[in-house]
Amino acid sequence: MVSSDRTTSHFRLSLPKKNSPITLLRNRIQGQYWVLGVLGVAIFAGLLEILPRMGVLPIRYFPPFSHMMSALIGELGTSEFWKVLLDTLKGWGYGLTIASVTGLIIGLIIGSSHFLVKITESSIEFLRPIPSVALIPLAVLLFGTDLRSTLLLVIYAAFWPMLIQVLHGINDIDPIAKDTAASFRFSKWAVLRHLIWPTVLPYLMTGIRLSASVALILAITGELIIGSPGLGKEIAVAQSSNALDKMYALVIVTGVLGTLVNIGVRTVERRLLRWHISVRRDVPA
Repeated sequence: MVSSDRTTSHFRLSLPKKNSPITLLRNRIQGQYWVLGVLGVAIFAGLLEILPRMGVLPIRYFPPFSHMMSALIGELGTSEFWKVLLDTLKGWGYGLTIASVTGLIIGLIIGSSHFLVKITESSIEFLRPIPSVALIPLAVLLFGTDLRSTLLLVIYAAFWPMLIQVLHGINDIDPIAKDTAASFRFSKWAVLRHLIWPTVLPYLMTGIRLSASVALILAITGELIIGSPGLGKEIAVAQSSNALDKMYALVIVTGVLGTLVNIGVRTVERRLLRWHISVRRDVPA
C-alpha cells in the first residue's frame, strides 16, 4: 500500500507543472495549428532546395526550390498566366455549380420516393464507379479541345458525391418527425423547409466539399490530357519544352489553388452549420 502511494506520488511529481514553460509552449502550439502547417511547408521547401544541390535528387529533373519560385514570380507578372488560371477556375466553377444543383435536385426527387430509390439503386451503383477519365475519348469526339470537354469530365465526377450525400441526408430524416409533420398536415413546402432541408444541409455541405476537390482535380486533368485551355495545358507544354522550372511552378500553383478551395468551402460550411453539432464541437470553448 505504501509502495503504491509512493509510486502515485512520484508519478504526479514527474508530470510537468501546469504553468511550466513546457506546458505553456505546448498549449500555445496546440492553440495555433497553422504554425505547425507553416513549419511543415518550410521543411518541405528546404528539402526541395537542399536535396537537388547535394545530388540526392537529379538536378536535371528536380531543380532547386529557389528556381521554381523564381519561375513562379516571373509567371505572376505575365497576363498569360492569369488568363490560364481564369480558364481553370471557369472549368472548375461552372462544372461544380452544375453538378451541385443537378445532384441536389435529382437527389431530392429520387429520395422522395421509395420506389425511385429502389429502381435507380442498381444504375447508380453501376455508373458511379466509372472513372471520369474514361470519358475523355467521348469528350474529345463531342467537343474537341474546347472548355466543354473539361466541363463534361468535371460535371460527371462531381455529380456523384452530391447525389449520394443528398440521398443519405433524406434517408437520415427522423421517422417520428416525419409522422409529426404528417399529423399536423404540413404542406409540401413546409416539409421541405422545416424537415428535409435542415436534415439534408449538413450532408449537402459534405457533398460540396468532396465535389469541390474532385472538380478541381478533373479540371486540371482534362486540361493536361485533352489540351483544353488552363493550367493543365500549360504544365504539359512546359514539360514538353523542357521548361522544368516553369512546370514545377505551375504545379505549386495547383497545390495552392486546391488548398484555397478547401479552406473556402470549409469556411462556408462552418458559417452555414453554426447550429449543427459537428461544427459546434470543433469550436474551442
